[in-house]
Amino acid sequence: MNKTQQTTIQAKLFDFALMELVRNHRNSFEPLWTIDSWVKFLIWLTLNCGLSGEQQTLELFADSLGAPLTRRMRRVFFERKIEEFSVSVIADPAEESVFIMPTSNEVILTPEKVGQALDVLSLGKSVLIDQSSWGIHEGMFSIPWIPQKRDN
Repeated sequence: MNKTQQTTIQAKLFDFALMELVRNHRNSFEPLWTIDSWVKFLIWLTLNCGLSGEQQTLELFADSLGAPLTRRMRRVFFERKIEEFSVSVIADPAEESVFIMPTSNEVILTPEKVGQALDVLSLGKSVLIDQSSWGIHEGMFSIPWIPQKRDN
Protein backbone atom coordinates (compact mmCIF):
# COMPACT_ATOMS: atom_id res chain seq x y z
CA MET A 1 0.00 0.00 0.00
CA ASN A 2 1.40 3.38 -0.94
CA LYS A 3 1.16 6.55 1.14
CA THR A 4 -1.69 7.99 -0.98
CA GLN A 5 -3.85 4.91 -0.47
CA GLN A 6 -3.12 4.96 3.25
CA THR A 7 -4.07 8.62 3.50
CA THR A 8 -7.27 8.02 1.51
CA ILE A 9 -8.33 5.19 3.83
CA GLN A 10 -7.58 7.31 6.90
CA ALA A 11 -9.61 10.21 5.47
CA LYS A 12 -12.58 7.92 4.75
CA LEU A 13 -12.40 6.48 8.26
CA PHE A 14 -12.25 9.96 9.79
CA ASP A 15 -15.23 11.10 7.69
CA PHE A 16 -17.27 8.02 8.61
CA ALA A 17 -16.46 8.36 12.32
CA LEU A 18 -17.25 12.07 12.40
CA MET A 19 -20.60 11.69 10.62
CA GLU A 20 -21.55 8.85 12.98
CA LEU A 21 -20.62 11.08 15.92
CA VAL A 22 -22.94 13.78 14.55
CA ARG A 23 -25.80 11.29 14.00
CA ASN A 24 -25.41 9.69 17.42
CA HIS A 25 -25.37 12.94 19.39
CA ARG A 26 -27.52 15.39 17.42
CA ASN A 27 -30.64 14.70 19.49
CA SER A 28 -28.80 15.48 22.73
CA PHE A 29 -28.80 19.24 22.22
CA GLU A 30 -32.12 20.93 22.83
CA PRO A 31 -34.14 22.64 21.68
CA LEU A 32 -33.94 20.48 18.56
CA TRP A 33 -34.19 22.07 15.13
CA THR A 34 -32.67 25.35 16.28
CA ILE A 35 -29.47 27.29 15.77
CA ASP A 36 -28.94 26.91 19.54
CA SER A 37 -28.80 23.12 19.24
CA TRP A 38 -26.16 23.38 16.49
CA VAL A 39 -24.07 25.83 18.53
CA LYS A 40 -24.32 23.61 21.64
CA PHE A 41 -23.13 20.67 19.55
CA LEU A 42 -20.12 22.63 18.27
CA ILE A 43 -19.26 23.74 21.83
CA TRP A 44 -19.51 20.12 23.00
CA LEU A 45 -17.14 19.04 20.20
CA THR A 46 -14.71 21.82 21.09
CA LEU A 47 -14.65 20.88 24.77
CA ASN A 48 -14.23 17.18 23.95
CA CYS A 49 -11.21 18.05 21.81
CA GLY A 50 -9.59 19.40 24.96
CA LEU A 51 -10.06 23.06 24.13
CA SER A 52 -11.54 25.72 26.37
CA GLY A 53 -15.03 27.14 26.03
CA GLU A 54 -13.75 30.69 25.61
CA GLN A 55 -15.16 32.56 22.60
CA GLN A 56 -11.77 32.96 20.91
CA THR A 57 -11.09 29.21 21.21
CA LEU A 58 -14.56 28.35 19.93
CA GLU A 59 -14.02 30.58 16.90
CA LEU A 60 -10.60 29.01 16.28
CA PHE A 61 -12.14 25.53 16.44
CA ALA A 62 -14.91 26.47 13.99
CA ASP A 63 -12.40 28.04 11.60
CA SER A 64 -10.15 24.99 11.78
CA LEU A 65 -12.98 22.71 10.64
CA GLY A 66 -13.26 24.62 7.37
CA ALA A 67 -16.40 25.50 5.44
CA PRO A 68 -16.83 22.23 3.46
CA LEU A 69 -16.65 20.00 6.56
CA THR A 70 -18.83 22.34 8.60
CA ARG A 71 -21.50 22.38 5.86
CA ARG A 72 -21.49 18.58 5.65
CA MET A 73 -21.72 18.19 9.44
CA ARG A 74 -24.55 20.71 9.59
CA ARG A 75 -26.48 18.91 6.83
CA VAL A 76 -26.18 15.62 8.71
CA PHE A 77 -27.11 17.37 11.98
CA PHE A 78 -30.38 18.73 10.56
CA GLU A 79 -31.33 15.83 8.26
CA ARG A 80 -33.42 12.80 9.22
CA LYS A 81 -34.64 9.80 7.31
CA ILE A 82 -37.94 8.22 8.31
CA GLU A 83 -37.89 4.72 6.87
CA GLU A 84 -41.54 3.93 7.70
CA PHE A 85 -42.67 6.82 5.47
CA SER A 86 -39.78 6.52 2.96
CA VAL A 87 -38.94 10.19 3.36
CA SER A 88 -35.93 12.35 4.00
CA VAL A 89 -36.38 15.57 5.97
CA ILE A 90 -34.01 18.53 6.00
CA ALA A 91 -34.95 20.98 8.75
CA ASP A 92 -32.12 23.49 9.00
CA PRO A 93 -33.39 26.61 10.79
CA ALA A 94 -31.06 28.74 8.65
CA GLU A 95 -33.22 27.87 5.63
CA GLU A 96 -36.60 29.43 4.88
CA SER A 97 -38.39 26.08 4.88
CA VAL A 98 -38.28 22.48 6.00
CA PHE A 99 -37.84 20.17 3.00
CA ILE A 100 -39.44 16.74 2.82
CA MET A 101 -38.69 14.45 -0.09
CA PRO A 102 -39.29 10.81 -0.95
CA THR A 103 -36.32 8.47 -0.65
CA SER A 104 -37.29 6.55 -3.78
CA ASN A 105 -39.07 7.22 -7.06
CA GLU A 106 -41.80 4.74 -6.14
CA VAL A 107 -43.00 6.86 -3.21
CA ILE A 108 -45.57 9.58 -3.78
CA LEU A 109 -45.83 12.00 -0.89
CA THR A 110 -49.21 13.24 0.23
CA PRO A 111 -49.93 16.13 2.59
CA GLU A 112 -51.13 13.58 5.16
CA LYS A 113 -47.86 11.62 5.02
CA VAL A 114 -45.88 14.87 5.22
CA GLY A 115 -47.93 15.92 8.28
CA GLN A 116 -47.21 12.56 9.93
CA ALA A 117 -43.49 12.93 9.23
CA LEU A 118 -43.53 16.40 10.81
CA ASP A 119 -45.25 14.97 13.89
CA VAL A 120 -42.76 12.08 14.21
CA LEU A 121 -39.93 14.62 14.30
CA SER A 122 -41.79 17.04 16.59
CA LEU A 123 -41.65 19.72 13.92
CA GLY A 124 -45.41 20.31 13.74
CA LYS A 125 -45.30 23.23 16.18
CA SER A 126 -42.36 24.89 14.41
CA VAL A 127 -43.73 25.08 10.86
CA LEU A 128 -46.80 26.58 9.23
CA ILE A 129 -49.49 23.91 9.26
CA ASP A 130 -51.67 25.71 6.71
CA GLN A 131 -51.12 23.51 3.67
CA SER A 132 -51.82 26.42 1.33
CA SER A 133 -48.42 27.86 2.38
CA TRP A 134 -46.63 24.63 1.46
CA GLY A 135 -44.77 24.32 -1.81
CA ILE A 136 -44.62 21.15 -3.87
CA HIS A 137 -41.75 20.88 -6.35
CA GLU A 138 -41.36 17.63 -8.31
CA GLY A 139 -42.63 15.54 -5.40
CA MET A 140 -40.71 17.47 -2.72
CA PHE A 141 -42.56 19.52 -0.14
CA SER A 142 -41.24 22.79 1.28
CA ILE A 143 -42.93 23.88 4.48
CA PRO A 144 -42.14 27.36 5.85
CA TRP A 145 -40.95 27.76 9.41
CA ILE A 146 -43.09 29.80 11.78
CA PRO A 147 -41.06 33.04 11.81
CA GLN A 148 -40.75 33.44 15.60
CA LYS A 149 -39.74 29.77 16.01
CA ARG A 150 -36.76 29.89 13.60
CA ASP A 151 -34.17 31.47 15.87
CA ASN A 152 -34.91 29.76 19.19
